[in-house]
Amino acid sequence: MSKEPRERLPTQLYLISPLDVSGGFADRLARALDGGPVAAFQYRVKGLDEHEAARLAEPLLRLCADREVAFIVNDSISLAKRLGADGVHLGQEDGSVQEARDRLGRNAQIGVTCHDSRHMAMDAGEAGADYVAFGAFFPTTTKETKHRAEPDILTWWQTFFELPCVAIGGMTPDNCAGLAEAGADFIAASGAVWNGDEAAAVAAFGKALGIA
Repeated sequence: MSKEPRERLPTQLYLISPLDVSGGFADRLARALDGGPVAAFQYRVKGLDEHEAARLAEPLLRLCADREVAFIVNDSISLAKRLGADGVHLGQEDGSVQEARDRLGRNAQIGVTCHDSRHMAMDAGEAGADYVAFGAFFPTTTKETKHRAEPDILTWWQTFFELPCVAIGGMTPDNCAGLAEAGADFIAASGAVWNGDEAAAVAAFGKALGIA
């Protein structure tokens, strides 16, 4: 990690799945990915055994691969390994960065949830994470949040560290631009996309971030 400010690329969209990816979700994902630039897709399901989670993931993994969108598995190192996913996103209680690196290899993208904690983010960076995620920045119904982050944590991170950072929590096309300006390399969105017309929402995010 460096203490020199780095040249920033345009802020990208990081799409997170709804909890229910059954039925016709693959068609919705295809529409979303074709609606505008998406850098990564996080597969986030809960309460399913690994076999069922893997079965539901397979067509989504192919859609992402065809479009060169990184496929990141939420929480489960073992599922990421089973799928041959591009990486894994770890909460603070989902295993260590070192364990993920050992099992998934040096090319895997490993992200870590850091809430509103500068200390957690620095620890994740020192452990070898590929990105850190801060949030929630806004109220969200996608998941229960106990932490509220402020935009200045993005600016601080951008100033001192090379690792990319993700802003998460209640993101919409109307509120994401300020966080991109504050320093977010990626804007993570879920409900704002899946609760309506997914293609239109992705296009709106792209316009707000200047990447459409």
